[in-house]
Amino acid sequence: FVTTNEEIYVYNYNAGYRIDKWTNNGNTSIPVLFLGSHCYGLFVDQNNNLYYSIFLSHQVAAKWLNNDANALTVVAGTGCSGPTSNTLNGPTGIFVDTNLDLYVADQYNNRIQLFHRGELNGTTVAGNGSSTISLYAPTGIILDADKYLYIADTNNHRIVGQGPNGFRCLVGCNNGSSGQTSNQLRYPRSPSFDIY
Repeated sequence: FVTTNEEIYVYNYNAGYRIDKWTNNGNTSIPVLFLGSHCYGLFVDQNNNLYYSIFLSHQVAAKWLNNDANALTVVAGTGCSGPTSNTLNGPTGIFVDTNLDLYVADQYNNRIQLFHRGELNGTTVAGNGSSTISLYAPTGIILDADKYLYIADTNNHRIVGQGPNGFRCLVGCNNGSSGQTSNQLRYPRSPSFDIY
């Protein structure tokens, strides 16, 4: 994850499940957090809170980066896998909007969950349990400036996007088939936008 002041946060599996920070023009990283488990998503919000998905613990947690203590706050998930409003099953990609609401790509529940700030019960906004669009192992989520969702629908080999008329396929719209041609994708993981 790259912040607006160009700090880069990286999950470093080989260094003992650690999150490291690289500064602009820095030659070495600084350890920020030791997780002890796999992390598949990182996000730093406008208040300098680092959010990270803990895949095997079925949770999303946060740490305030202005404090050196390893104090963690669970912001989504109970620690047990499940399909209810307060559980997750293999959380991967995460996104925090300007209202500090958390969106989670809940991979094995085939859905996107929205957790409003301070709420431990989520709302399904796409996928299983919603009337919007069917998803198969989503792994990445991002919002645009108009708060429309864009999702890496990984096992359907496509990127879907939301607009004023609902969801539609944007890239890889081949009925779930993967491939190497210019109109196909194979297990897309993490969409992103540039400044335009």
